[in-house]
Amino acid sequence: MGWLFYTDRRVQTYADEKAEIARLCTFGGERRKTELVKACKVGSTWYAAARVTNLDGTPVEDATYVTDPDGSITFGAVFLTRYDDGSWGYKDMEESAGPNESRAPLGLIELLSDLKDPDSYAQDWRQRCRDWASIPDYQEGDKIRLATPVTLTDGSTCQIVTATHYRRGRQKRRCYRIEETGGLVRLSKASLAGSELLSSAKGAASPVLAEFLAERN
Repeated sequence: MGWLFYTDRRVQTYADEKAEIARLCTFGGERRKTELVKACKVGSTWYAAARVTNLDGTPVEDATYVTDPDGSITFGAVFLTRYDDGSWGYKDMEESAGPNESRAPLGLIELLSDLKDPDSYAQDWRQRCRDWASIPDYQEGDKIRLATPVTLTDGSTCQIVTATHYRRGRQKRRCYRIEETGGLVRLSKASLAGSELLSSAKGAASPVLAEFLAERN
């Protein structure tokens, strides 16, 4: 399915977007109904968990999903979104279609029904979401070793860096100090996948704190 844009510009805010995602995930027929369970926006992408139930209360039978104890199934959906000349548009994909965007929060993934095929596109998508969520969120002063060296714009590489920040106006932005040169570099979250914490800023500060407390005693 391609992109669909709302030329009437009725979607303009975050709240408008969330309400529209809820509407798109809510529909019913003669036998079943689908309703939104949870929706989360990461960047410009919306991730949704939608539950399907039979109106007569019987368990939902599905070729892709294992029926939950309450008789329903819950599947994941991805909505790519963007604005074009003020008009909001989206492109939606069900998780079994193998969407590329895979940054759904773990809290949403945990709501989804089990999959019957362990080698399905949906299983791969869920694992990529888990892998993304497992990337550490380093603190100021943490020294880390990247899983693989990162090549910089000047052709040099770096692998051991320390989390720090710089200021741009009133904003504080995360960057990393290169161990070998002392220079600063911005790193994407993806480049931190598989990285290793060499020393913690909190741990490194503890001897100083211990010495301070010893002097007071």
